[in-house]
Amino acid sequence: MKKAMASVKKSPAKDAKGGASPSEHIDARIKELGDWRGETLARIRGIIKQADPDVVEEWKWRGVPVWEHDGIICTGETYKAVVKMTFAKGASLDDPAGLFNSSLEGNTRRAIDIHESDKINEKALKALIKGAVALNTAKRSAKKKKS
Repeated sequence: MKKAMASVKKSPAKDAKGGASPSEHIDARIKELGDWRGETLARIRGIIKQADPDVVEEWKWRGVPVWEHDGIICTGETYKAVVKMTFAKGASLDDPAGLFNSSLEGNTRRAIDIHESDKINEKALKALIKGAVALNTAKRSAKKKKS
């Protein structure tokens, strides 16, 4: 059952340290960065929300924003020179626009390294996100049918 709302579903989990929700941690990370990386992380977060209104935000591995829908869609890591979006099952996704430019050698993950001067192809990124959600929901449905 799809909801038409544009807000992100909040994870019910609270971080044991400080009690902040994953979404609040992501808000704080964006503010803390205070530069192009924060702006880029906020922008890709918005694109993810637009592509999948039912996305759930998580905060894992001691500080990594994670977006999930029936499994991990992608992560948003920030480094000194790059914001990295890693798609958990990226190797299984169609990428006709060629957005994947990192972690290309593996059999599972694929990543997009976004540098300060890079333009984001929102249409292609939304398609990747929707493809990742479809892959996750299909795998979940297949597991339910086996049970």
